Amino acid sequence: MKTPVTEPIAFLGPEGTFSEEALLASMPADCHPFPYQSIPDVIAAVNSGAARYGLVPIENSLEGAVAITLDLLAFGHDDLLIVRETTHAIHQQLIARAPLELARVTKVISHPHVHGQCFTFLREHLPHAEHEAANSTVEAVRQVKRIDRPWVAIGPKLAADMYECIVVAENIEDSVDNRTRFVLLAREPAAQDLDAHYKTSIVCAIAHDQPGSLLMILSEFADRGINLTKIESRPSKQGLGDYIFFIDLEGRRDDPAISQALHSLDSRLSWMKVLGSYPIT
Repeated sequence: MKTPVTEPIAFLGPEGTFSEEALLASMPADCHPFPYQSIPDVIAAVNSGAARYGLVPIENSLEGAVAITLDLLAFGHDDLLIVRETTHAIHQQLIARAPLELARVTKVISHPHVHGQCFTFLREHLPHAEHEAANSTVEAVRQVKRIDRPWVAIGPKLAADMYECIVVAENIEDSVDNRTRFVLLAREPAAQDLDAHYKTSIVCAIAHDQPGSLLMILSEFADRGINLTKIESRPSKQGLGDYIFFIDLEGRRDDPAISQALHSLDSRLSWMKVLGSYPIT
C-alpha cells in the first residue's frame, strides 16, 4: 500500500508553542507541521512554495492585533490569501521538571507578556519567587527541564508533554477568555463550503485630501446590510498620520451585496486589497 503524500504546513516554532497547539486542533488532513523561527519565516515559506500552508497569529483578546502579521499581509506577498480562520483558547500552565510544591519554588521563567497574564496567580501563590524573562514560553520550559533546581516555567501543556515535564498548576491565567485568532495562509483561494460560515477580510487606504472617506467606506457596507466584525487602523509606512484600514466582514466575497460593495470601493479608493474570503472554524 502506498504511503499517503503529505505536505508541510508552516507554523511559528519552536515545537510546543500555542501556535502548534492551535494547528494540531485544526490542521488539514493531508499536511504535517513544520516549525519556523518567526512569523516572516512562516509567511516566506508559503510564498516560496516550501510549505503549502502557514498558520500565523493575527489577534489576541488581551494583547490586540499582531502587528507584524498585519503588516506582512498588507505590504508584501500579494499572492498569499487567508483561507481559514481558527480561534484557540490560551491556557497557561505552571510547569516544573519534576513534582514540586509551590512553597519550594525559587524562580518563575516565561515570556514577559505571560508574566502579566498570570499576575494574580503569581502574586497569591508565588510572591517569594524571582521572575526571569525568556524569549518564548517553550524556551522557558526547556530551561526548567535542563536544570535540576526548584524552578518553574509558564507555558502550554503541549510543551510540558513534549519536553517530559510536570504541570504543577493548571490554567493559571487571570482572564478566562484569553483567546488567540489564527489565520491559515495559502497561495490558492479557500475551497467553497456552502454549509460554512464565511468571513471576508480587506485592507484599504484613504487619501489625506478626502474628508469623509472613512464614513464613505462604512456606508458602502451599512447601506447593503453587511455586518462588519472588525475595523482597525495601522500606519501606512508612507508618513506620519497616514493610515491604512483592516476590515473584516461577515459573508463570502462573491455574495452579491459584498461583491457590489467591494467593486464600488475599488473604484473610489486609492488602494484596496482583498486578503481572503474563508470559512471560520
